[in-house]
Amino acid sequence: MNAPDRYERFVVPEGVSKVSYERDTKIINAASFTVEREDHTIGNILRMQLHRDENVLFAGYKLPHPLQYKILLRIHTASQSSPMQAYNQAINDLDKELDHLKNEFEAELESGLS
Repeated sequence: MNAPDRYERFVVPEGVSKVSYERDTKIINAASFTVEREDHTIGNILRMQLHRDENVLFAGYKLPHPLQYKILLRIHTASQSSPMQAYNQAINDLDKELDHLKNEFEAELESGLS
């Protein structure tokens, strides 16, 4: 069978960084991020979080091919922000949000077991 091994969907190969950044040379304050070994789950969450930022003019992602395990995330920001700042802020906000969700879940689980 020609299908790649299952671990290739998750394990980032040696020498390849998880996230790479490429500034757009034609549009000011625009950049593309390549996130290795991720799919629609992370792409859509990141896109929606970026849309919450008022400095983000455009945020979108695509999967280049179903057998390529990476997403291409494109961000265009207003002049008072940069795509890298918007990306980092979105990641930090999601981290806080998921920590809060985990804590709430664990609290409910504990209260239900008592």
